[in-house]
Amino acid sequence: MHPKEFKKTKNGTGHFTNLSLKNCTLHVGIDFSKHSTINQIINDPKNACYVLYPSDISINLNEECIGEEEKNTVIFLIDATWPCSKSILASSSNIDNLKKVSFTHSKVSRFTFKEQPKDYCLSTMESTLCVLELLNNQHLENIDNKSLKNFLMPFDKMVKYQLSYS
Repeated sequence: MHPKEFKKTKNGTGHFTNLSLKNCTLHVGIDFSKHSTINQIINDPKNACYVLYPSDISINLNEECIGEEEKNTVIFLIDATWPCSKSILASSSNIDNLKKVSFTHSKVSRFTFKEQPKDYCLSTMESTLCVLELLNNQHLENIDNKSLKNFLMPFDKMVKYQLSYS
């Protein structure tokens, strides 16, 4: 998580995502290249690591499976504005060097009180749900449909609460 996101509010989508996932840890910073915990995860031979970030060479999860047999699949999520996420990747060669994954979707962000830079942009939590659904289809995850359906409940309640004050 970019420090600006961390300082803004404790009810942002990065915080909600962290609280909603069992195997998730939150790290705040810009340059993670010397971050011991992150490097330990990346360098662990039992892990197949990726970063969720769109690029010309990213693996589209709608079309291609990820993961390696007998390895833990680890996906790093960057919670930041688009310009700040670029600075995290530019500063963190360890994360930038990971294989990138992305997805295609036709969803419209439900983050209605926050302007998205492009129509296809989603919040961290909405993007995470898309990834979880695709990983479920690839059998890398085994999440029941009810849990997936309710994943955005805290997010939706936060949006509703914010809109009630506008």
